[in-house]
Amino acid sequence: MKIYNTLTKTKEEFRPITPGQITMYVCGPTVYNYIHIGNGRSVIAFDTIRRYLEFRGYQVKFVSNFTDVDDKMINEARAEKITVPELAERYIKAYQEDTAALNVEPASLNPRATHEITAIIRFIEQLLAQGYAYEVDGDVYYRAKKFAHYGELSSQNIAELEEGASQHVNDEEQKRKEDPIDFALWKKQKQPDEIAWNSPWGKGRPGWHIECSVMATKYLGETIDIHGGGQDLEFPHHENEIAQSEAATGKKFVHYWMHNGFVTVGADAEKMSKSLHNFVTVHDLLKQVEPQVLRFFMASVQYRRQINYSKENLRQAEIILQRFKNTLHNLEYRLNDQTASSKSTQLEDLIKQTSEKFVAAMDDDFNVQNALAAIYDLLPAVNANIAAPNADKAALKEVKKLLHDWLAVFGIKTEQLTAANQNQGKEEILALIKEREKAREQKDWAQSDQLRDQLKQMGIIVEDTPQGTRWIRE
Repeated sequence: MKIYNTLTKTKEEFRPITPGQITMYVCGPTVYNYIHIGNGRSVIAFDTIRRYLEFRGYQVKFVSNFTDVDDKMINEARAEKITVPELAERYIKAYQEDTAALNVEPASLNPRATHEITAIIRFIEQLLAQGYAYEVDGDVYYRAKKFAHYGELSSQNIAELEEGASQHVNDEEQKRKEDPIDFALWKKQKQPDEIAWNSPWGKGRPGWHIECSVMATKYLGETIDIHGGGQDLEFPHHENEIAQSEAATGKKFVHYWMHNGFVTVGADAEKMSKSLHNFVTVHDLLKQVEPQVLRFFMASVQYRRQINYSKENLRQAEIILQRFKNTLHNLEYRLNDQTASSKSTQLEDLIKQTSEKFVAAMDDDFNVQNALAAIYDLLPAVNANIAAPNADKAALKEVKKLLHDWLAVFGIKTEQLTAANQNQGKEEILALIKEREKAREQKDWAQSDQLRDQLKQMGIIVEDTPQGTRWIRE
């Protein structure tokens, strides 16, 4: 298995620290609003990756945090005249409901910044003792330039960073910092009503970057296998995590850095974000789109590629998912009939080839598009065998299980697909088939053909067999 490592900019052979086990940390949301589908893309991408690793037999310890205190949360809580913890509880609950609807596996652990204050303070004290941090009037900053590898993850030039930072740092903060690129580990309380905790440097709260260093090393160890997040987190967040963590522990923080591509909108492929006011929340979208369709749409693009969100692209995902639904329905129908079974070496060979192609594609940096194409290309042969007078029921039974396992990697529940498809228009279909059978008994071939054509327009193929009329979906 090969994974593209953002740090080295190459695909590398994946070798976990402990054989058969994987430690994986993915940056979670700042819970001041509903997540938009750009955030949802990251959640689904890394859930799909986790599911495939589990499909391959690994035990995955998966940690994803909630940032439940920062400037945005403080401002939003003030605007709503509620506390920051009240705001956090509301949107953590919403996040859990929305991701459950998208069939995202719960994390092994969802630590929260406000629950780790003691550990964060200890971590900062360690950085101060080692000379990587300094305190100025209640604020604590990290000396970025002291860390020899600063900028390597995001390929940033230190001189350019300093020049850029000096233009954005206000005069008051510039006076406190030794260098414009230094970043906050602890922020002094500014207003009496601002949420804060006691610390050796006075009342304040943690900076954004420190929480992930603390939680990743606390719950997964000083060196972890995989750290993931959106491309927008490469700098400064993940760059700062590396600097903090490796300075504190003296060890390599992460073996494989993984970053998912953005969700874009419109003809200009503009990045979706709350700051640009061009976002759609998952919460709202789930009221308009079947959750499985949205999940499939987001999971069916390789994680490093951008996804262009549009109604047309959603519709295309729905069409492909419908094809899987139809095949699963046809399998269920044929495996339960009383016809004889006949071995098909050709179908068995195709199943084996598809299984190999699926694993080869997913082992190549989780190439979901090639993996899905391999499955999709198998469907015509499966449906042809289903329609044959003597289907290979042993092979079809294997296909049914494999489709369940393969689609589960993408977060699709085949039981729901089959149940939904079986009931879709079933009463009307059965009524038309009964009417057609009556026409055939009366030798009214014109009426029989007309009803067959009507059923075909509905996506139903009718077959007249010695055992009676059988129907399957296209």
